[in-house]
Amino acid sequence: MSTFEKVREILAEILDFDKEEISLESYLIRELTAESIDLLEVALELSLKFGIEVQDDDLFLRNLRSILMDATQRGLNPITAIVEKLPHLNKERVEEMLDDLKKGPVLKVQDLVSYVEYSCP
Repeated sequence: MSTFEKVREILAEILDFDKEEISLESYLIRELTAESIDLLEVALELSLKFGIEVQDDDLFLRNLRSILMDATQRGLNPITAIVEKLPHLNKERVEEMLDDLKKGPVLKVQDLVSYVEYSCP
């Protein structure tokens, strides 16, 4: 079973969705209506199922806007700054996030999968 399939099963159970409705491109908050308590459960399940230490702020991109603001204030390239602070994200994904930021929370299922794959030994 792939990392995506395992993550999708966790999300389907916690968020009460049919797993077929969840894709890599699904937004956790915008489309799957995940709330704070759901995210805590997701973090716990990812930690248990994959045997990784989960940093909630990194996993759920809670510091994305502050990293972006800090980079801007310091005259740094925002994409480079975000990739350095959140190394599970690649440049292309960060560019997509920045383009999408005005529409609301940008966290997608693919970001959870990337985090898990980056964190697994």
